[in-house]
Amino acid sequence: MPGPMGNPGKVTPKAKNFKKTTVKLVKDYLAKYKIAIFIVIVFAIGSTIFNIVGPKILGNATTEVFNGLIGKLSGGTGIDFGKIANILFTLLGFYIISAIFSLIQGFTMTSVAQKITYKLRNDVAKKLNKLPMKYFDKRTNGEVLSIITNDIDTLSQNLNQSITEIITSVCTIIGIIIMMLSISVSMTIVSFIILPISIFVVKIIVGKSQKYFKKQQEYLGHVNGQVEEIYGGHTIVKAFNGEEAAIENFTKANKELYTSGWKSQFLSGLMHPLMNFIGNVGYVAVSVLGGYLAIQGRITVGNIQSFIQYNKRFTQPIAQVAQVSSMLQAMVAAAERVFEFLEEPEEIKEADNNIDTDKLKGNVEFKNVQFGYDEDKIIINNFNSKIKEGQKIAIVGPTGAGKTTMVKLLMRFYDVNNGEILIDGYNIKDFKRGDLRKMFGMVLQDTWLFGGSVKDNIKYGKPDANEAEVIGAAKAAHVHHFIKTLPNGYNSVLNEESSNVSAGQKQLLTIARVILADPKILILDEATSSIDTRTELQIQSAMDNLMKGRTSFIIAHRLSTIKNADLILVMNHGDIVEQGTHEELLAKNGFYADLYNSQFDEEAS
Repeated sequence: MPGPMGNPGKVTPKAKNFKKTTVKLVKDYLAKYKIAIFIVIVFAIGSTIFNIVGPKILGNATTEVFNGLIGKLSGGTGIDFGKIANILFTLLGFYIISAIFSLIQGFTMTSVAQKITYKLRNDVAKKLNKLPMKYFDKRTNGEVLSIITNDIDTLSQNLNQSITEIITSVCTIIGIIIMMLSISVSMTIVSFIILPISIFVVKIIVGKSQKYFKKQQEYLGHVNGQVEEIYGGHTIVKAFNGEEAAIENFTKANKELYTSGWKSQFLSGLMHPLMNFIGNVGYVAVSVLGGYLAIQGRITVGNIQSFIQYNKRFTQPIAQVAQVSSMLQAMVAAAERVFEFLEEPEEIKEADNNIDTDKLKGNVEFKNVQFGYDEDKIIINNFNSKIKEGQKIAIVGPTGAGKTTMVKLLMRFYDVNNGEILIDGYNIKDFKRGDLRKMFGMVLQDTWLFGGSVKDNIKYGKPDANEAEVIGAAKAAHVHHFIKTLPNGYNSVLNEESSNVSAGQKQLLTIARVILADPKILILDEATSSIDTRTELQIQSAMDNLMKGRTSFIIAHRLSTIKNADLILVMNHGDIVEQGTHEELLAKNGFYADLYNSQFDEEAS
């Protein structure tokens, strides 16, 4: 928004504890660059001083011109152009020195800000790998990304600008006051009378416009949310003839946005003409007083010119201070969110044991396991089960029964509240997390492929694999033929625009990745959900071969896919309510039989 006092409409986020965050920022980050910041301060002050002296020197040149003209009219020698040239060259020298000083302090401060940003990004990246899974479960991806991108960027940009602007603004205010007082005390007093009037006007306008700006921000969020929601589900909207209702809701929110936006922009737009008017009244008062003093011989014409320039420049640093205070608020608020992220509780420290996982076979035991995402809400109660190496274990049950939770506990994404999970007699807490997870291969319902070549995606779990091993894994996953149809084969790059890769083919690639990693324990969480029936039959045989000799956990909703499992664990409300083979469980005619028959009836219908 235009206006000498900055943007009154920008709603600046505020830190919960401004002082504590500022102290931490200074102590942990800025203090390491004390010498550089000292250089910034010295050169910023120097640049400001040389810049402030300029109008006074220029006024001397004006006085020389005026005196020369008057002298010429009185029969004197006229204008001394040599003296004026010396004054102007001196002024040019001062401005050059000021510019050099400004460049030095700008370069130094930018370097400091970028180094701090670099360190913060490194700290955040390291922290990401140390946070427990429950941190990410309670936050959206957008919230975490906002800290890494927006908050650190805000901190970097505002840090770079705010320190130098604070120094230059304060120095400019003090310097201008000194220069104005050195020219005329009475004219300075007249100038200062205008200042409280300006502040009073700004306060009234900001107070009136701020509530409309807040309302504007609120309805802007509503409008954006509606657009995103309707655009994302436009097929459903059209299918149910919801266009008119969507347009009506949008029009209502858009009208509110228009009203609040018009009022806020109009009120804040008043600031510029009002401040100009008040400023011009001040210039008139100063000019009249200056003319009176000049007639009395108490001040030169050049000094009047210099004073008016100082008077015009006086409001600029005040406006900058207002803007810097807003920048500081935003900077400290961003720093606070980053520091809160860095201070989040980390995963429990790893054990120092070096257990040789290569010699382990894959026997798994759940022993009196109790777990709840919240300690007061236990969802897995006294879970017990012994799984022998090489067995294929299916975990079934209704939604929310605890199937996926068991796998998360097994891979130690979460730690049990009570009880223990053993692999070949070793408590999983005795393993280093990296060593433990190397024993597992996981294929999830939601595929994850990164931007890179097909080959690199398959090699993700085994970076040192050779080309023959990659091709062998792809063939085992029945995806080799598809890869060969891609323009560059295994070197084809996958990205968001890879529209020629279907969801099922992406799933096959993730399965090839697990096959190549050759883990001791497999986890398949609805691994074939995105694959058509024919492909599923092809891959089922490959999976059966892969699972031979390996302990395998299969989470499945389609019970027809796990008939040949060695053991089926039937879960409900966090407990194993039944266990046995497919035939044994059907013979019991219990909970599993009800689940299976209900699915069979649905498929038949």
